Amino acid sequence: MSEHKATVQWRRGSDEAFAQGRYSRVHSWHFDGGSELRASASPHVVPAPWSDAAAVDPEEAYVAALSSCHMLWFLSLAAGRGYVVESYQDEAVGHMREVRPQRPAVTEVILRPRVRFDPAHSADADQLRELHHAAHERCFLANSVRTEITIEPRE
Repeated sequence: MSEHKATVQWRRGSDEAFAQGRYSRVHSWHFDGGSELRASASPHVVPAPWSDAAAVDPEEAYVAALSSCHMLWFLSLAAGRGYVVESYQDEAVGHMREVRPQRPAVTEVILRPRVRFDPAHSADADQLRELHHAAHERCFLANSVRTEITIEPRE
């Protein structure tokens, strides 16, 4: 169907003690459209100064990607049904837990979308629920992972 590429780059600093684990986890993500992001291990996993809390970490990116996929399908479905979305904001959260000894995983992602419609072209509560359900069913990423994904629409 399609292919999606990213280039991840990291380089050891000349003064870093790699074999002793004292090296920066800061790296960059490059995407085919030209976007570049500063990335790092999560400071919850690797303490500073070997991580950078201001950079995007893989766990945050995972949660954001699931949220973004859901939102894009939601917007597409809403437009196709004649609703007019004015704004969409999701304060998504992911929870990491140990699934087996020494095996953590992001086991749950909760999406908390807040959707504002044009009052003249708005979905009611049942239609909103159905839109979120349909978006979840169509989201490529939700269909690709074992993580439990819960949608909790906000008023």
